Amino acid sequence: MSTAGFNPQNGTGTGQTYANGPTQNPHTLQQIPGVNYGTTHQPPYNPMQAKSPTPPGPGLYYSGPYQPIPPVSSYQSGPPPTSYPSSTGQVLLPRPPMGGPSPHTPPQSASPGPRMPHVQPTSPPPAVVSSSNYYASPQPPVAPLWQYNTASPSVGPPTLISAPPRGPVTNRVNPAASIASPPLSSAAYSTAPPPIMTQTTPQPAAPGMPPTSLHGFTQPGAAPPPVNSISSNTYQPNRPAYGPPPTGPPPTMRPTPPPAGPPVASGTPPPPKVDGAVAGNGPQASNNYNHFDNKMVGPTPPGPPGHHLGHYPSLPPGYQNTSAATPPMHPALQAATQPYTRSSQPYQQLSGGPGPHQLSQSLASMSLQSSTPEALRVVNLLQERNLLPPTPVPAPTPCLTQDLQRVNCSPEVFRCTLTSIPQTQSLLNKAKMPLGLLLHPFKDLSQLPVVTSSTIVRCRSCRTYINPFVSFLDQRRWKCNLCYRVNDVPEEFMYNPVSRSYGEPHKRPEIRNATIEFIAPSEYMLRPPQPAVYLFVLDVSHNAVETGYLKEFCQSLLDNMNSLPGDSRTKVGFITFDSTIHFYNLQEGLSQPQMLIVSDIEDIFLPTPDSLLVNLSECKELVQDLLKSLPNLFEKTMETQSALGSALQAAFKLLSPTGGRMSVFQTQLPNLGVGALMSREDPNQRASAKEIQHLSPATDFYKKLALDCSGQQVAVDLFLLSAQYCDLASLGCISRYSAGNVYYYPSYHHQHNPAQVERLQKDLKRYLTRKIGFEAVMRIRCTKGLSIHTFHGNFFVRSTDLLSLPNVNPDAGFAVQMSIDENLDDMQVVSFQAALLYTSSKGERRIRVHTLCLPVVNSLSDVFSGADVQAITGLLACMAVDRSVTASLGDARDAMTNAVIDSLTSYRQSVLTIQQPGLLAPACLRLFPLYILAMLKQKAFRTGTSTRLDDRVFAMYQLKYQPLAYAMLKIHPALYRIDDLTDEGALNINERTIPQPRVLQLTVEKLSREGAFLMDAGTIMYLWVGRNCNPHFLTQVLGVSNYAAVPDNLYLLPDLDTAESQRTRAFIGWLRDQRPFYPSLHIIRDESQLKATFMQNMIEDRTESALSYYEFLLHLQQQISK
Repeated sequence: MSTAGFNPQNGTGTGQTYANGPTQNPHTLQQIPGVNYGTTHQPPYNPMQAKSPTPPGPGLYYSGPYQPIPPVSSYQSGPPPTSYPSSTGQVLLPRPPMGGPSPHTPPQSASPGPRMPHVQPTSPPPAVVSSSNYYASPQPPVAPLWQYNTASPSVGPPTLISAPPRGPVTNRVNPAASIASPPLSSAAYSTAPPPIMTQTTPQPAAPGMPPTSLHGFTQPGAAPPPVNSISSNTYQPNRPAYGPPPTGPPPTMRPTPPPAGPPVASGTPPPPKVDGAVAGNGPQASNNYNHFDNKMVGPTPPGPPGHHLGHYPSLPPGYQNTSAATPPMHPALQAATQPYTRSSQPYQQLSGGPGPHQLSQSLASMSLQSSTPEALRVVNLLQERNLLPPTPVPAPTPCLTQDLQRVNCSPEVFRCTLTSIPQTQSLLNKAKMPLGLLLHPFKDLSQLPVVTSSTIVRCRSCRTYINPFVSFLDQRRWKCNLCYRVNDVPEEFMYNPVSRSYGEPHKRPEIRNATIEFIAPSEYMLRPPQPAVYLFVLDVSHNAVETGYLKEFCQSLLDNMNSLPGDSRTKVGFITFDSTIHFYNLQEGLSQPQMLIVSDIEDIFLPTPDSLLVNLSECKELVQDLLKSLPNLFEKTMETQSALGSALQAAFKLLSPTGGRMSVFQTQLPNLGVGALMSREDPNQRASAKEIQHLSPATDFYKKLALDCSGQQVAVDLFLLSAQYCDLASLGCISRYSAGNVYYYPSYHHQHNPAQVERLQKDLKRYLTRKIGFEAVMRIRCTKGLSIHTFHGNFFVRSTDLLSLPNVNPDAGFAVQMSIDENLDDMQVVSFQAALLYTSSKGERRIRVHTLCLPVVNSLSDVFSGADVQAITGLLACMAVDRSVTASLGDARDAMTNAVIDSLTSYRQSVLTIQQPGLLAPACLRLFPLYILAMLKQKAFRTGTSTRLDDRVFAMYQLKYQPLAYAMLKIHPALYRIDDLTDEGALNINERTIPQPRVLQLTVEKLSREGAFLMDAGTIMYLWVGRNCNPHFLTQVLGVSNYAAVPDNLYLLPDLDTAESQRTRAFIGWLRDQRPFYPSLHIIRDESQLKATFMQNMIEDRTESALSYYEFLLHLQQQISK
């Protein structure tokens, strides 16, 4: 059986030659010299022309989005047009206008004018003459730097589906060559008011889908069943399958006459448009949307007169901490302002249509009154304060039939930024939102079907694995859901191993599960599967011995040695280094380990190559003796130099014949031999609001070595334990390009920082015992018409869509950006498939396959309704990290702000019908501004706040390779009040009662000195105890008599036999169990040093260097209204 198309290489083999750099994809240009961070680089960044900066006055808000302190602005040459008066009376000014005119508005003249028609609630203040511009003199636009979508869309509006789909939605026997399906309506919803419904008006039903199974068969000669047509209806959570509506009279509703006369102005947001037409018949969206660049290239037109925003009130009008419910309105006004009506006509039942007995139970219970999808409910962000849901934000559910959704891939594994895929690139450009996928492909799963078969069924053309979304034309033929080729069903596939029946291929596990794992036959191997090989490279310099990490590492490995993944072939080895390299002979038969020292670090060699990596089961006693003696062996060393580069070269030579995992522990800046680094950090610039320097590597040594490691199936994991600058931007490349991980423990010390010691212990236990895959490759495929152009994560790109992963672990996440190359006019759904080929620790070659199916829509409203705000935020974070390294941190910050401005502008201009004051957003994007503000205040991107360079780079690494669920806690921590936990609404898990307190907004308004609050920030948790905290909580949970008795460095909750203590520990333990890494807990008081860090995570509050959430909303409103 041919394996062409997957190119599964079990080692270097034959296949494509490795290069010292990622293979460039067709959509990217040549790699930027000297830039080594991103795997696939965007076009070269053209520096802006020289600017003539004008120093602003103190307290001005200038240039970059959130720089309130007074360094010189490089973007501003005159007084900005608008102002933000601060609470102290100083004027805060917004950044200058971003880029050229909106693509949705007619071309602007040279005179100042607004970006779009805007209803001014009050007369604007006198215009401020401004020459603010990104450029000193006008210049033509340059090539885009950060592209969402690189394919050129077709010209003109999206067309309706008039041809039959290339493949039926569901798996069924279909002897007919073509089945006409109902066209995909772009007018599924109307802007007209809801119809008047009375008791006496009968409702004929439209023809619907019969209740057929997902893989129903029709015997040859019988009439083919109708194809389930997925319309472009907007996504609705938990929506039942489409089908015939209920018969009989509609529910009783009070008839409401339509309002007479002109529309009555109200504060309720207007209804959205249906077809996404641009108000004013302006020009269509540009063919190549790039909001991260279009706002920053080309001359900026003069801005409109500024809006005076007034003083920032303590509780702004209409923004008080009240319920988000809108005040009652007259029924006529409700009808006129209904934001998204279901249809201009009531449900009608044609004569002879299906009756109630043909309805599925779920569809029969569907309400006729659900006229507005919750995702499209219009929200005025300036009026509704309590937008944060009381529980964690769930992933949106694609608007698919129940049969398809039931077998769809879990969002924990496979997630798309848009759960409704636009039909055309132009529609995607108009939506101003990124299209991409976020994957967690090797996630620990409680249920994973594993199939052992000598024949793995794949498409002969595109090599797609058979999955639940293919179509069976008959029992012997199936149509690929990615390329639409018709393939034969192998004889072996006719047998169902689950039911032990023959002749039902549609019931096999591969067709019933979107996530499945195959045990691969021999044709997926080019060499025998490698054994599990673990090599530990340990820093034993004086600085390393002082931290005390060596003792913790050796003890952890001793405790978990029997749990290392592997079999009887598992091998281990050890290398230590300071100014020299130390090898350890652990050959069987020796009475004790032998240390072999190589002092020639310039020309490293292996003294005894055959006895440095030994079989663990055969030499376990020698390994245990070495681990017991290592901490004392270097206890009195005074060697301060570190030859890390030479140690890595030696480790690479040792692992090259087999491949495996290299675990490197480093505690200082390498300063000797190859790969030596100089300190690049200026401590005085940590709090600078200017551009952050040295985010890119200082040398390409570590990247080149990582690529060599990847070619030999070696992954490098880096554990950095240091209180001093170590240049993580350079050292991290060794893991970045070899599919490894970076672990960072700042200020680690075995005595002074017990919380870090506990975290290292827990992390090592997880690291040493978790599942691991060796010599892996991953390929992502998508339906014809879609393409992938950028990858994010830790890997090496072997070809345009094949990622080389020498190791794959369950804690690694990946992201990809996509574009629409061809119109999807004749498709109702599209599919994405990720296939991960790896060798298990037991020596089995396995393939894990995930398949995701999403609907295709032709309405801009439907595109917005399917937006996944967390996935969009996660993908933008990856893009912003790359932008910070290849361009500048300021560009990345501007680009993130523009992402919100552009998407909300598109929604306002192209979806809403009536322009009203206020910052309007669909409910599905209501948290988008909050998440972007949180990213701007996150350690990776913040300015004006003291941030160590290594801390910043590590935060960027986490955003790039952590799965979305974990990255979101870093971006927007969760805050809970825990001094009043109860069992009301609690979960019962394994006979434990887990309280479920509500999630609070990140503002000091939610804090109380009488309470105790837990902040979950991903890798760290803070328990803040108020000064007047309930004494009952102090005694029953913390075990102290009063507030003054709370210790300063408390990081463990005492195990008390009280109901309050059990609830608190159960809740914190439950939060910890949901992630693979171990978050440390810090219990802090008002006087604690960590209180400042705790308060920095109060994202909605204003700081000296950043706007509050309300001020940020005003800034967005002002930019959108231009």
